[in-house]
Amino acid sequence: MQQGQTISLEITDLADSGDGVGRHEALVVFVPDTVPGDRIEAKLVKVKHSYANASLTKILAPSPHRIRAACIVADKCGGCQWQVVSYDFQLQIKQNQVAQALQRIGKFDPEAIAGWMDPIIGAPSDLHYRNKVTYPLDKTQEGKVRAGYYQKGSHKLVNLNQCPVQDRRLDLFLENVKLDIQKQGWLIYDEQYHRGLLRHFSLRIGRQTGQVLLTLISTSWDVPGLEEQANAWLEKYPQLVGVMLNHNSIRTNTIFGAETRCIAGRDFVEERFAGLTFQLRADTFFQVYTEQAEAMVSVIQEELGLQGHELLLDAYAGIGTISLPLAQSVKQVIAIEIQPQATQQAILNAQMNGIDNIQFLTGKVEDLLPTLEIQPDITILDPPRKGCEPSAIAHLHSHPSQQIAYVSCNPATLARDLNLLCADNAYRITRIQPFDFFPQTSHVESVTFLTKN
Repeated sequence: MQQGQTISLEITDLADSGDGVGRHEALVVFVPDTVPGDRIEAKLVKVKHSYANASLTKILAPSPHRIRAACIVADKCGGCQWQVVSYDFQLQIKQNQVAQALQRIGKFDPEAIAGWMDPIIGAPSDLHYRNKVTYPLDKTQEGKVRAGYYQKGSHKLVNLNQCPVQDRRLDLFLENVKLDIQKQGWLIYDEQYHRGLLRHFSLRIGRQTGQVLLTLISTSWDVPGLEEQANAWLEKYPQLVGVMLNHNSIRTNTIFGAETRCIAGRDFVEERFAGLTFQLRADTFFQVYTEQAEAMVSVIQEELGLQGHELLLDAYAGIGTISLPLAQSVKQVIAIEIQPQATQQAILNAQMNGIDNIQFLTGKVEDLLPTLEIQPDITILDPPRKGCEPSAIAHLHSHPSQQIAYVSCNPATLARDLNLLCADNAYRITRIQPFDFFPQTSHVESVTFLTKN
């Protein structure tokens, strides 16, 4: 087989990337925008020794799990992978992703996995859920400013006036802010030549409060007329509480630069979460599906069976999304976070809610764990996608907690780390609870509970 050839095949699975997977002769073929059960024609765009990538050219017979996408540009936009997949089937695939990673990478027994794993907790709504969005900007040859997402596998922008996965209250801003940017005549950044001014704009909303924060990402602090425009936006949109400017002049794919300034209003939205009030800034990490994050915190609290006397360690604590709600049910919390800005935000959120039994430490988990002079009863692990450092897991072997709750956004690194935690019979898994935080995409969240042997 060779590039450019058209083949027929049946899609039998979905890859972690979201692409459909089929076989043609001895070759595994990955095809975007397909669903298991589809019989299709596809054009080979890249052929390797053991696999190929192809583009869908014709659906010969649709899968029973195929639905009509909610978005009119879903076949072009790279923001979602699974809008043509029925939501019930998305949940099945995500459940299977976690189980397969545990078996393939973690080397756990399939029967044991089935005994540990509860059915995935699906989202209350599979659309209009995102509380934060960030859109790249570009400009047409005619001078029209556009905002949207890049086409799959490219940096070609798909212009959007609304997005069915973001909170619907943000559509108003998406449609109108780019028109105001165009009227202002601000130069749009050209990534090819690394010149221009505005690169992206970002929106964040408090799902429970309706407060909105608007942030422009620029290569310069000098954006002519921005203060006047910012005040005009605040006057026009009652729900808008602040306009921010983030500076990023580096030639990079990273969206936010290191510094953000408030141009008008205030630099945060308030959000009510798990019975508490949080302040969220433009660049604060916070789960994009507020209600699902609340559900996960509730499951953690219930499963740990907190009695009020425990010492809890929250590694990778962020702004206190997990540690602040749990602090009310334990004696003391130690929270570790590598980002100083997140630690400062967590301290502020603790003070706002009258929570005074948390000690906040800033630094790497693997560096700070050996310095602790007390032994926690419970450890919360919520690492980034790359998972935990082996030295951190080694410390949990030599200084074991009675219970561990491991929150993961990556089944592969979760499986790897669970294998290490359970080595030498140090811990045993008692429950695995997957969650869908990202409907219409291939991402899956989960929390695994372990007990010391």
